[in-house]
Amino acid sequence: MAENTDVVVIGGGYAGVMAANRLTQRDDVTVTLINPRRTFVERIRLHQLVGGSDDAVVDYAKVLAARVRLTVDTVTRIDAAGRAVELASGGTVAYDYLVYAVGSGSADPQVPGAAEHAYPLADLEQAERLRPVLAAAPASAAVSVVGAGPAGIETAAELAEAGRAVTLVCGGVLGPYLHPRGRRAVAGRLARLGVTVIDGPGTRVTEVTREAVRLADGRELPSEVTVWTAGFGVPDLAARSGLSTDALGRLRTDETLTSVDDPRIVAAGDAAAPSDLPFRQGCQSAVQLGPQATETVLSRIAGEPPVPVEVGFAGQCLSLGRRAGVFQFSRRNDKAVGVHLGGRLGAKVKELVCRSTVRQLAYEARKPGARTWWAKDAERRHLLSATRDEAPGTAGREPDIAGRSA
Repeated sequence: MAENTDVVVIGGGYAGVMAANRLTQRDDVTVTLINPRRTFVERIRLHQLVGGSDDAVVDYAKVLAARVRLTVDTVTRIDAAGRAVELASGGTVAYDYLVYAVGSGSADPQVPGAAEHAYPLADLEQAERLRPVLAAAPASAAVSVVGAGPAGIETAAELAEAGRAVTLVCGGVLGPYLHPRGRRAVAGRLARLGVTVIDGPGTRVTEVTREAVRLADGRELPSEVTVWTAGFGVPDLAARSGLSTDALGRLRTDETLTSVDDPRIVAAGDAAAPSDLPFRQGCQSAVQLGPQATETVLSRIAGEPPVPVEVGFAGQCLSLGRRAGVFQFSRRNDKAVGVHLGGRLGAKVKELVCRSTVRQLAYEARKPGARTWWAKDAERRHLLSATRDEAPGTAGREPDIAGRSA
């Protein structure tokens, strides 16, 4: 009789759910998913939760394979030597292999007053905290959204469409990822919604007060509600557990997503830094990294060498309220090109992507391992080679972490 293998997945987001579901293709693998919430959070819909058009949650029964054991708890420490994780509730869970898929959240703002007076928007609890604050504010209240990545753009548009007086404070360029043509389309839609866009040099926020935001160029903008979307960080679980991380706290791995410290630990999603060249954070990379992390685990169980990760991108979706959107096309290497879809078609594509992402999770739950191909970024091999030639094991690039859109 085959020996059973226990695999623990930390984190029930896009990468974690994909990884857990795929692991169920082997009957001799027991899968435990540890997550602090009882429901799956559609992070790419958090701006809709704030605006009141969606609750941004899905029952795990719809996206998680029946064989996956869901443990609602928080991992406080990884005991790599003892092959166990310690839980906030006081218990421990042993593992043979561990998938580290803790995702990302808001970075601690270093701007004076931001922690006290601004409302971050990177997870469910933050969105649920912000929604009643907006509901209680007068319709004429000045609302500032800080950060011009996808989360900031989508939140500003959602609130403006609902009749709010919104100022989007970019701190630089509007939509840094976008091609100039796509950026013009976004700017045009925001203008039609009545959003005041503050971009360019000197627009970095230097202080947040109860009633205003102050900019580097000396301007002071009235703001009765300040929404903070200006950056994302990752949990410090890996670092606290003595595992090697990059400067942002992501678990350092090789190209098979295996921890550089421990072959029993594999990473996926926003908190993974393969070869010090991490992918852009978001669900588009997460739904590819999750299954590939599992393939690495299954290869090791089978005594076979795991294969290098392959991730490719198609572009970036932005909803601009409920009636318009932009889909910015890109090359496989995530570089935006001069082609985009806009208007109502863009909105339909965005909604299609949101729904299809959940369906993709559910499909993997029903037919684990059915997907065997991955989009390829041929340039990654050249980047890896150049990076290793320059400074082996130390060089890296920062991903676009300004937002959390698909």
